[in-house]
Amino acid sequence: MNHHMDQLTVNVIRGLILDGTRKANSGHPGGALSSADFAYIVFKEYLKYSPDNPNWFNRDRFVLSAGHESMLLYSLLTLASFLTVEDLKQFRQYGSRTPGHPEVDLTPGVEATTGPLGQGVGMGSGMAIAEVMLRHLLGEDILNHYTYVLAGDGDLQEPVALGAAAIAGHLGLGKLILFYDRNRVQISGPTSRADSTDIAAVFRGFGWHVLEIDGHNHRQIREAILAGQQETSRPTIVIGDTIMAKGTATREGDPETHGSPLPPEEIVATKKKLGLPPEETFYLPPEVVAHFRARFPQLREAEARWQETLQARLESDGKFRELWEQVQKKELPEDLSIPSFSSDEALATRAAFGKVLAELADQIPTLTGGSADLEPSNSTKAFRQKVGDFSRNNPAGRNLSFGVREFPMGAILNGMALHGGLYPFGATFLVFADYERPALRLSAMQKVPVLHVFTHDSFYVGEDGPTHQPVEQLASLRAIPNFLVIRPADANETAVALRVALEQKERPTALILTRQKLPVLDVNKFPPAENLRKGAYIVYGSDDETPDFILIATGSEVHLALKIAEQIRDYRVRVVSMPSMELFNEQPETYRKRILPPEVAFRVVIEAGSTFGWDKYIGCHGLTIGMDHYGNSAPYPALEKAYGFTPEHLVPLILEKFEAHRRERKGL
Repeated sequence: MNHHMDQLTVNVIRGLILDGTRKANSGHPGGALSSADFAYIVFKEYLKYSPDNPNWFNRDRFVLSAGHESMLLYSLLTLASFLTVEDLKQFRQYGSRTPGHPEVDLTPGVEATTGPLGQGVGMGSGMAIAEVMLRHLLGEDILNHYTYVLAGDGDLQEPVALGAAAIAGHLGLGKLILFYDRNRVQISGPTSRADSTDIAAVFRGFGWHVLEIDGHNHRQIREAILAGQQETSRPTIVIGDTIMAKGTATREGDPETHGSPLPPEEIVATKKKLGLPPEETFYLPPEVVAHFRARFPQLREAEARWQETLQARLESDGKFRELWEQVQKKELPEDLSIPSFSSDEALATRAAFGKVLAELADQIPTLTGGSADLEPSNSTKAFRQKVGDFSRNNPAGRNLSFGVREFPMGAILNGMALHGGLYPFGATFLVFADYERPALRLSAMQKVPVLHVFTHDSFYVGEDGPTHQPVEQLASLRAIPNFLVIRPADANETAVALRVALEQKERPTALILTRQKLPVLDVNKFPPAENLRKGAYIVYGSDDETPDFILIATGSEVHLALKIAEQIRDYRVRVVSMPSMELFNEQPETYRKRILPPEVAFRVVIEAGSTFGWDKYIGCHGLTIGMDHYGNSAPYPALEKAYGFTPEHLVPLILEKFEAHRRERKGL
């Protein structure tokens, strides 16, 4: 060990943090300075990665949950050869590889998009779960790595982090090591103003291995990391007591350093104190680079040995080769069998989902997930019975029992998807999508193909009342960019929807399912459910004739629209099932105009949810029938009648509006 070079390198990192935030006139230097010692030791001495391939499958994962400390991570990634000093100079600038908070799809070496505090702890836990599952599936010679997470005081004040930590402790994720940078300062001042939690006691209660150290003492940091690696039955939290803005000339412990660049004179004085050239910016001497990269030969050798092992397995084991290709390419089996359903039965779409999921369990060995304590309601019970619960004693299990933890579930699923190799899914009631929403947003932002299953999709929940009857949730999910929302109309559409979700490569999917039973559309009378792939298609009426008006519906309301159409025989009525706005919007313009001809100005949308967002499909002459109010507690047939979701109520209403529209057009 070269203690002088270690300290010089840490000081250089601190100088880069100061210069990057100062040049951008924006950023968070204080916490990055306090975390620098631990992060440096991890990267320099312990982190297993490939200097030439940031996506090497068997690398250790490092998640910066305290995403505002991004200049620390970018400085380390520069030393690790993934970024350049020029990248650091472009910190927080348009089009750069060094955005204000780490973004997984922009910067090599960044494992997760972080910044919304607490979620990095959840995503790190998900990565650790994925490591255990895939280590068991592929073998320790192919996958065997640690997951490191760096978190701050704010992370552990967010309940999502504590929920994820409770799951990680319960599962005994022994290769998860969390460093908690306890500098006791946040943007508004000392943490004591808002919090007095004994984190060590909390994490012991969660079943974690707890270590408390001086977070600036390199010897103690090394000892803690080694102790964490040797503890195989519990995750480890290293609580490092640190000083906000460590190393600065006069601002150590100052809350204002948390979220604002230091003044130029303070930076000059700090560089003098740290032994750095005071007037030189972005100082990165060759000897520091050489010192940091001294381990590169061993890292490259480790990757080369792994590649040899992998190649030998691929050449000698056909079953492994098939599994490896599925893990790497995430291609569904060519002979994948998806069940179909007969029109002789009525089936809730949640029940259809459960049957399809159970059928896929044996065909897709990397399909894994679970429910937020709603297995019977979400219809994931049959899947669990087939694959078993994942636990510290059963790494082969693929069902995850998340408990009543929707937000941690979403964050963990994101981490599993980011790790790679698995098809993760999670399920809860649609109304609780609000609890999970920050993780759903990061699903979409990170372009991870997580399947989010939401059942009990409307007021048809019935007696549980307005607290459990979703109203605005569908519109809210559709508002998330890069988020695929599918609300199938029957069991066969559900089967196709599930396959479509599993085919996604760069976006998550929300599958919206009913509690109540629905008829299965007769395949001899109606178009194939495979048309769901187009987002919208004609289920009633001929596409060879121009209709008088169009009824557009989703999910259970497709059946209501069909009943209405059957009662309006004197008009040319077209019924369009639109299970997915996103898929429909992606179709060629010619197809979209064929389904919704521009010359047909009167259109009616029927959906048991908020009417927000439907204007683009009905135009200025249409009618939207939905729920822009909260529901009531009653059996759903009573609610159906009270809210007017019946042919008896809607037929005269639609005809009256249509005739008024026709008179208006004739008057013009």
